[in-house]
Amino acid sequence: MSATTDGSVRVEILARADCETKGMAIAVVQRAVDETGVPARIDIVEVSSLAQAKKRRLLGSPTVLVDGRDVDPGANGGEFTLDDRVYRTDRGLAGWPDASWVRDALLRAVAKTTSNGNHD
Repeated sequence: MSATTDGSVRVEILARADCETKGMAIAVVQRAVDETGVPARIDIVEVSSLAQAKKRRLLGSPTVLVDGRDVDPGANGGEFTLDDRVYRTDRGLAGWPDASWVRDALLRAVAKTTSNGNHD
């Protein structure tokens, strides 16, 4: 389901409590939400065990999901882990996702919910 009960898109930032790049991931997500105007509920989810990482399909910390999908267009599975995540972006390797990926994921999610009538 794309939208939450209040009509907003669900964004999850999955990370360990001690993740050094979690703050940047949060900032990138918040900026993308502000820039797109997409109504979104942002949840920060602490993942503290390998079992949780596997259940949540964590490809490393931090992982950003929009509508339950990883924002990284190159994420096609892999090993679920609590280790630091390294994103391969156009600007090089980074510890947080590219802002354009987050914006694109938000716009896809809102378009999907708008087209099927589930979004206000």
